Amino acid sequence: MTKISTIAYRDLKSYFTSPIAYIIIAVFLAVMGWMFFNILFYFNQESMRMQQYSPKGISLTDGVLRPLFGNMNVILIFLTPFITMRLFAEEKKLHTIELLLTSPVKLYEIVLGKFISSFLFVTLMLALTLTYPIILFATGNPDLGPIITCYTGTLLLSACYLSVGLVFTAMTENQIVAGALTFVALIFFFIINWVSHFAGNVWGEVFTYLSLIGHFQNLSQGIFNSVDILYYLSFIVVSLFLSHRVIDSYRWR
Repeated sequence: MTKISTIAYRDLKSYFTSPIAYIIIAVFLAVMGWMFFNILFYFNQESMRMQQYSPKGISLTDGVLRPLFGNMNVILIFLTPFITMRLFAEEKKLHTIELLLTSPVKLYEIVLGKFISSFLFVTLMLALTLTYPIILFATGNPDLGPIITCYTGTLLLSACYLSVGLVFTAMTENQIVAGALTFVALIFFFIINWVSHFAGNVWGEVFTYLSLIGHFQNLSQGIFNSVDILYYLSFIVVSLFLSHRVIDSYRWR
């Protein structure tokens, strides 16, 4: 565990030695801040209009949280390639991967360390958005449950995104190629949720199950479903295993 944490700390620290980390965080917060206040403004407008017909109006969960986190998960698709593309690709380009592979560190510790470093980086990004629920509590009465499940779901979904990125950065020493392949793969897992609506009953269910975004729907409503959690965890484990196999094959080239 000490070796894993050492690798994770080293890689997390390396994010902040270049401007890219600050640019990613700045872009994420700027876009999310703009979206949050626009969604909140629209929600207030719709609430006042709906109160003319129903005293309950629109819930904060449906009117703010679900669209906010839905957009957040799409934005993370665009940012994830920049977060993961250097993890193994840079090691290969600088030929430091050989030092790692010949050091007294097990391969799974290297893979986990790099995955954890990227996950901690995204967790930091999400932690900076906690001001949004604070604002909601200051101005309204949102349910705490959906807020917790939305953040939990976004963390799990982000971990899936990162694990996909880790597979592709393990395949090449070109960071641009790794980032592009990661983006294409994540877009695929995103659009199959949309395709499921037109694929008929059987294939529709298959595509819905395979969709990363599809499993977020229950969590966005404050519902913990073991099927969704198990899917995300299984997806992460399989992706990390693939990364392990790719790097292991590189060792014998």
